Amino acid sequence: MSWIKIISFEEAQGKLKKLYQKVTGPSNNVDNIMLVHGLRPHTMVGHMALYKNVLHNSNNTLPKWYLETIGVYVSMLNNCDYCVEHHYSGLARLLNDDKQASELRKSLETNNLSLVLNKKYETGLVYAKQLTLKPSELTEGDINRLKEEELTDGEILEINQVVSYFNYANRTVLGLGVSTKGDILGLSPNSSDDDNWNHQ
Repeated sequence: MSWIKIISFEEAQGKLKKLYQKVTGPSNNVDNIMLVHGLRPHTMVGHMALYKNVLHNSNNTLPKWYLETIGVYVSMLNNCDYCVEHHYSGLARLLNDDKQASELRKSLETNNLSLVLNKKYETGLVYAKQLTLKPSELTEGDINRLKEEELTDGEILEINQVVSYFNYANRTVLGLGVSTKGDILGLSPNSSDDDNWNHQ
């Protein structure tokens, strides 16, 4: 489950128990990426605040399926199978079309983004790749290319934050050996309420 000590839902007490209760899914399941924060609960608070506001805030204007697609792509680039499987499952649920989801996954895996995405969304993923793999090489020209595809400054910020969040999450998982053992794939906090972290 992890290379460091995990405090299970059943073992947790006090503040940690209350935090776990906020992020539970069915049968009090807590995703392993959250359980790994158990020894320092304040880091889980920061993680969830970032996750909720970057991916699940109603003020975002890009569609949630696209934000999840960015997350899956970044996780593939980082070889983070944990986040790929979790967020691909969530993406497939959002699309509610197995064929479309499968084709999208294949295009991400083979880097043939134009096969299933329009130019606007493809350009966003090109930026995501560069920000993940070669961030110091980005220039204002890369941002201007996004604007040329009619992405607003706010939407560019959304993409930037999703890419940045997934690089953080991938490194949390990969750096601590977090596995999907015992997890329920594809759950997410459907409420945009900042205080509602429950996964469904």
